[in-house]
Amino acid sequence: MATVGATPGRTPQGPVPGAASASFASPAPVPGPGEAEEEEEEPAEIHLCVLWNSGYLGIAYYDTSDSTIHFMPDAPDHESLKLLQRVLDEINPRTVVTSAKQDESMTRFLGKLASQEHREPKRPELIFLPSVDFGLEISKQRLLSGNYSFIPDSMTTTEKILFLSSIIPFDCLLTVRALGGLLKFLGRRRIGVELEDYNVSVPILGFKKFVLTHLVSIDQDTYGVLQIFKSESHPSVYKVASGLKEGLSLFGILNRCRCKWGEKLLRLWFRRPTQDLGELNSRLDVIQFFLLPQNLDMAQMLHRLLGHIKNVPTVYSALGLRDACRSLPQSIQLFQDISQEFSDDLHHIASLIGKVVDFEGSLAENRFTVLPNIDPEIDEKKRRLMGLPSFLTEVARKELENLDSRIPSCSVIYIPLIGFLLSIPRLPSMVEASDFEIEGLDFMFLSEEKLHYRSARTKELDALLGDLHCDIRDQETLLMYQLQCQVLARATVLTRVLDLASRLDVLLALASAARDYGYSRPCYSPRLLGVRIQNGRHPLMELCARTFVPNSAECGGDKGRVKVITGPNSSGKSIYLKQVAKAVNNATEQSLVLIDEFGKGTNTVDGLALLAAVLRHWLALGPTCPHIFVATNFLSLVQLQLLPQGPLVQYLTMETCEDGNDLVFFYQVCEGVANASHASHTAAQAGLPDKLIARGKEVSDLIRSGKSIKPVKELLKEKQMENCQILVDKFLKLDLEDPNLDLDIFMSQEVLPAATTIL
Repeated sequence: MATVGATPGRTPQGPVPGAASASFASPAPVPGPGEAEEEEEEPAEIHLCVLWNSGYLGIAYYDTSDSTIHFMPDAPDHESLKLLQRVLDEINPRTVVTSAKQDESMTRFLGKLASQEHREPKRPELIFLPSVDFGLEISKQRLLSGNYSFIPDSMTTTEKILFLSSIIPFDCLLTVRALGGLLKFLGRRRIGVELEDYNVSVPILGFKKFVLTHLVSIDQDTYGVLQIFKSESHPSVYKVASGLKEGLSLFGILNRCRCKWGEKLLRLWFRRPTQDLGELNSRLDVIQFFLLPQNLDMAQMLHRLLGHIKNVPTVYSALGLRDACRSLPQSIQLFQDISQEFSDDLHHIASLIGKVVDFEGSLAENRFTVLPNIDPEIDEKKRRLMGLPSFLTEVARKELENLDSRIPSCSVIYIPLIGFLLSIPRLPSMVEASDFEIEGLDFMFLSEEKLHYRSARTKELDALLGDLHCDIRDQETLLMYQLQCQVLARATVLTRVLDLASRLDVLLALASAARDYGYSRPCYSPRLLGVRIQNGRHPLMELCARTFVPNSAECGGDKGRVKVITGPNSSGKSIYLKQVAKAVNNATEQSLVLIDEFGKGTNTVDGLALLAAVLRHWLALGPTCPHIFVATNFLSLVQLQLLPQGPLVQYLTMETCEDGNDLVFFYQVCEGVANASHASHTAAQAGLPDKLIARGKEVSDLIRSGKSIKPVKELLKEKQMENCQILVDKFLKLDLEDPNLDLDIFMSQEVLPAATTIL
């Protein structure tokens, strides 16, 4: 309760003229535009609906971050449902909705999904709806009768059907049924409008098609091993809803996006890397343009504007982007799209919002408020409300004159939904509830040692002024709803604005990183020529290491498709690989397969045999063999000639030089095979004792020469003495008077094994 002015006081001699007070109590504040920028937003949720029938999938999902529905046209899938698994891995849905009636393949898949207790991120909730909810006709009816804000009210029913038919593939029956089931689920769960009136429907701002064709397939293990993403615990889990932040990763060093939509798109590009050369070159054209020195100022100015793209209603910055892009070369498709599609509708929306919304007032009151001269009735009620403090001061003074002389002060307060009340301090004599009764006043409640009453005057105020505060809020809320309707009538423009602005944001971010880190534009070929990298650098390692040596890589053509890389530990084999696994089942001639330390942790012979078998499997494919880079310490792979000779295989090693007892790493790749793993040098660098290293070399030489390994005499003698002491201790602890003692068992189980180790 906030008090305005001073409370009138009273001395024993009588009332002293003073200013009475008017107090206003308001409900909990509603977060305003200012707070929205500081607080961490709730993480977006994705709710997916899937149907599987006769070898085809129908998939649709709802994204709460932009209130859009995405659908994938009917797509063929194997009985193992690999395509569905890939979709789940990429979009990480919060819920998976499907029919309660399923065939064996889907039942088995869902059972496996439900059993993944430790799935990262958290496994989705499975929702089963009756099969009738997925009927074709009822699904069509739900789609065509939906309340979509992006469809103008002026459209007739026929026009609406034609419009939706141009967006939704009604000939894809499984997709239509999945969309119908998804709409049923959204309506039942009331996603995003759980606390709203029941007549408020789930917002749907658009339908978008998504496909997984022309995408590079990358499994989750690869994302982790290559450090494309890396989540770490956030120091303040109270500020970040997920409790995680991005660690040192490729995404982390490239993410210089200024708006959340750009960051989301960059993450999507990393999750769904495209093979479409036209799309790739279109992106690179924009990056190359902003890398030119003369375009640096323009890039920085555009990035500043993008920093103000906070949400759908933000359009002023979008107009600035449009005007700037109109001055840029229209031969670049993105600039042309922004220049043309940021239409006058955008200017109309900006003008409308600017003329209606009182931004300063909204910030001050933590709620939506309108400017003066929008609604005369609201203006009049606000004038009355603004005049209340001085008016209530006078009312309080008159009330005080009629109260008992023991009451030192009073105030008249206004509480929304309750009205005007007379508030007086609780006197020491007022102990019991019966003591609160005052003639001519109706007791209401006690709060913070203040007694609150209705008097004849406060009742008159209720009748005269009404609930001004709530009336104003209700009328301004109605205006806000009308404004939203006008803005959402142009939702298609706003959605396109966000798509293009986020695309520009991502490409500006990548251009900034390319400028700072000295990245070069790659060249793509429509033909399967292979991989050719000149002086490649590991983008993360070069930021962490004091010195970094670039390396080239070439695979395909006359350079072979299988690269076997040998060399000492710590010489840079793994880093070389990560520059340039489920792999056996999924790799094609267009795949790049990286194998590091295959067979590590297994029996040496088994690991070597498995590695040789996998490589021979691929080499048997001939020209359709995938591009493969293998880093291994299994030198026997080469020494025993376990791989067939031919142009497909090339042996590489990491260049080193022995300087006395030291091994010098050059971190440079060259043709050839390492003649030793140099494990002793690596052990020495790790700080192991010289005696231990010497013994290791001795054992290694014995194994290599096929000789038997004998224990060290000094160690053997020391072990014998230790075992003798253990045997003596056992005899000394023996209780010969124990009636349960069985000497035969003692000798066979305790003495003989110990004696054997001694001898």
